[in-house]
Amino acid sequence: MADHGTETLALRVQFDSAEQQKDASQLGMWIFLITEIMFFGGMFACYTVYRNWYPEVFAIASSSLNAVLGAINTGVLLLSSFTMVMAVRAGQLGQQKMIVIFLILTLLFGGVFLGVKAIEWKEKFDENHIPGQAAFHLEGLKPADQGHAQLFFSLYFAMTGLHALHMVIGVGILLTLIMQARKGIYSAEYYTPVDVAGLYWHFVDVIWIFLFPLLYLIDRHLGK
Repeated sequence: MADHGTETLALRVQFDSAEQQKDASQLGMWIFLITEIMFFGGMFACYTVYRNWYPEVFAIASSSLNAVLGAINTGVLLLSSFTMVMAVRAGQLGQQKMIVIFLILTLLFGGVFLGVKAIEWKEKFDENHIPGQAAFHLEGLKPADQGHAQLFFSLYFAMTGLHALHMVIGVGILLTLIMQARKGIYSAEYYTPVDVAGLYWHFVDVIWIFLFPLLYLIDRHLGK
């Protein structure tokens, strides 16, 4: 159990207790996440409209994505959510060493995700599947539908790019938490930053859980 001095140091002057500070921090994060849901919700709505307009083109474009890499990244993020949960649990128990270990594991999984995503994006560059390029061409489509395919890839890069940006922000947060945890400032009485960061990390993971089937699994059959 942390000493009283650590708890006092962690408590901000505008709060009467650590519990009040934790509740306020969680509320603030939930409000922020609601705005993020509205932001991504607009992109999902846009995707839904265009997919309904050009279902066959979107299906062919989707089949050109590397579903194996997408599935690997899905597994990686699920593992990262587990390690993040364990980091929060370690905070609740005041296990400072385990907080550091699980945060580092979460950070590593986040790095793996971004690395795999970079490989996937490079594949699209090599295949000239970049919207706006004169050399853009997707096999299996008529010339008149190439523009609609570019629309799919515009949404693909926008949605996965923004998700990756949120991942990068999450990695930065994890690095900060790890440095703080190594100083021993977290305890069973004060682990609010770890708890709040966990909410953000799980949100980013959930967004990917929606992105993966919407972008990678359109009309995809076994062995395709």
